[in-house]
Amino acid sequence: MTAPGFIVRGKGEESSINSASHGAGRRLSRTQAANSITRHELTKILNNEGITLIGGGLDESPHAYKDINEVMKAQTDLVETIGLFYPKIVRMDE
Repeated sequence: MTAPGFIVRGKGEESSINSASHGAGRRLSRTQAANSITRHELTKILNNEGITLIGGGLDESPHAYKDINEVMKAQTDLVETIGLFYPKIVRMDE
């Protein structure tokens, strides 16, 4: 919700079957995430980042995910970062 999105170009690394991560991956299960933050806390985080959330549950809160910057650093041999975009409005299922 708060992390940047990466626009990348694959480098064609055969040893990875021309594949790379397509997201940060979860740090917490959905249940753990939902039980570790309140709606008020999530709203405060999003307000501080200037992000409007439409829908979405506590199980998708930012702390539930690994640090995307670390994930991207770990795959510099697989992809070239072309650009970044930063969320302002996030729409998720209810």
